[in-house]
Amino acid sequence: MSEQTNTESQPISPENIRVGLPVSGKVTRLVLAGAMVDIGLPNEALLHLSQVGKSDLRNIEEAFQVGDKVDAFIYRIDPQHQRIALTTIKPPAVSWRDVEIGKVYQGKVVRIEKFGAFVDIGAERPGMVHVSEMGDVYVQSPEDVVRVGDIIEVRVLKYNAKKRQIDLTMKTPREEMPVEAEDDQQSIPTAMELALRRAQASNKRSGGDRANRKQSRYDDERDDIMRRTLRSQYK
Repeated sequence: MSEQTNTESQPISPENIRVGLPVSGKVTRLVLAGAMVDIGLPNEALLHLSQVGKSDLRNIEEAFQVGDKVDAFIYRIDPQHQRIALTTIKPPAVSWRDVEIGKVYQGKVVRIEKFGAFVDIGAERPGMVHVSEMGDVYVQSPEDVVRVGDIIEVRVLKYNAKKRQIDLTMKTPREEMPVEAEDDQQSIPTAMELALRRAQASNKRSGGDRANRKQSRYDDERDDIMRRTLRSQYK
């Protein structure tokens, strides 16, 4: 078995092997499913026909022969059966395991439609920013905000790994919205509000004074009537 290293010229061993690791190897034999490749481990790795990256490939002999050098990536690891699968298709920088709701990415606008823009964040497929998610204020057209080739910051709104769909947003998260200024305005009254409050208080006091004076006059008149009535009865 020949001694091989990965494409980064680092020794490969069972301890540092991982999915996505670039490796180099030599084809040792061809099988019905693909090519067996020596990548420097005790067991050969399988490069399946479907992972060669050529859609029109009918059999592995069209791509490789015994002795050919192969630059590939670790596609799958089965520790229980000590099997390793390879792929020549470069894996995405962002795997589905890495995608999380709320996570922020720098992405490139790759396509614009009437309903939004598609942004490459390094995942298997570009994510989509709907026009309603392009800003904290109303956006009429995606082209009012972005152009193809722009590098923008986006946040994962939701995703569906089964459908290979990622919905993105450019809006400011609620917890980061500037609400302190609004609270300050509510807690500190303006000069106009202070004047209005003083006027209301003054009206309440004057109204109360008028009511008290009216009640006092009524009481005085009532007492006077009672005194006159008593005098006339006991003359």
